[in-house]
Amino acid sequence: MREEICSGRATHERKLAVCAGSVSLDPGERVELLAVLAFDADEALAERAAGAALTQPVEAFQAALARPDAAPQLYRYCAAHMLEKPGIADALALNPNCPAEPLLAAARHFSTTGVQALMENLDRLSTAPALAAMLSTSSSLTADQLHQLQELQQGTGDPAAIEEAVAAAEPDGAKRMTLLQKLSRMRVIERVQLALKGGREERLALIRDPCKVVQRAVLQSARLTEREVESFAAMANLSEEVLRMIAMNRNFRKNYTITLHLVNNPKTSLDVSLRLLPNITGKDLKMLTMNKNIPDTLRTAATRLHRQRGETRPSG
Repeated sequence: MREEICSGRATHERKLAVCAGSVSLDPGERVELLAVLAFDADEALAERAAGAALTQPVEAFQAALARPDAAPQLYRYCAAHMLEKPGIADALALNPNCPAEPLLAAARHFSTTGVQALMENLDRLSTAPALAAMLSTSSSLTADQLHQLQELQQGTGDPAAIEEAVAAAEPDGAKRMTLLQKLSRMRVIERVQLALKGGREERLALIRDPCKVVQRAVLQSARLTEREVESFAAMANLSEEVLRMIAMNRNFRKNYTITLHLVNNPKTSLDVSLRLLPNITGKDLKMLTMNKNIPDTLRTAATRLHRQRGETRPSG
């Protein structure tokens, strides 16, 4: 029935049965089909479906919006009629397949959860500039999120900072000039798209971009490899913020080499290094106690942990 109604092939009687609730459907499925029928070409049926949808529990809409294959009409219906209901705006933001138009309508209703879901999908934000601009007015933004959204709306940016980033990433003079010419003409929003979809050399330069939102886009790229992140974690010339973003990513932390590089990196913030320290094992912890490049506080903590482990190791 869902396939019939969503494709427009259902009979009038089947549509009426959904409106009347005379067929057995999951609550989430029923509200989705009612939303589809609310846009039916038959105005009388569309009005009946819309009226029936308004009587359904908000939890059913939340469940329907969580489906990755939710019907487009469901997003439109919720944006037009349900945004005052708790959790609906955030449910739109949490579904990565929700298009920009309903999100624009929902922008002022997002909680911190909804805002964070959008900030974690820079591809969606950077391909919908109006959404980034509208989101900038949300009262749920943190100062860091507002700063990134403002960066996203900037022009080409600081040419000297871009030149410095490219120089650090590309040793070959000819390639460096080509990459510099390319990046210097790009607005921030275009560099975000390049960070998400470009190649390894471009990511190596853009991880040093002066804009934090571009750096974040590199780490969100589906093309980014663990080997690249391992190299980032070891770089003492990256910003402290980039290293913190790597450390906060659960998937990156599963890679022991990344964790080890972060702890040994003198640029890593002390609070991050101390939090990662218990994950360091065996001889790596011992080597850390002799690393003169890391802060004294971290080296002292490593020494204490190494001693504690030695005391608790079973004898014999």
